[in-house]
Amino acid sequence: MGDIGQFLPMILIFVVAYFFMIRPQMKRQKDEKKFAAELKRGDRVVTKSGLHGKVIDLNDSDFSCILETMAGKLKFDRSSISMEMSKKLNTPEKK
Repeated sequence: MGDIGQFLPMILIFVVAYFFMIRPQMKRQKDEKKFAAELKRGDRVVTKSGLHGKVIDLNDSDFSCILETMAGKLKFDRSSISMEMSKKLNTPEKK
């Protein structure tokens, strides 16, 4: 019984770390993967580097997309598109 008491703080630290750090990160990665898979032509997006554009073509073979910007057409990997910023861009402002 005394041996379990020695390991209890370590087990508790792992459980707390899992629920406050690991689990939310896994959920976020799953949401970002779902967002990238649901992109379609005409979506207005923002890349993680801050480039604004509109999706004009999607390529499933190399998981990329072509964005139309003010500077022309650029090819990006879908994982470089920011889910949070793109959702903010597409939600209408409340007045």
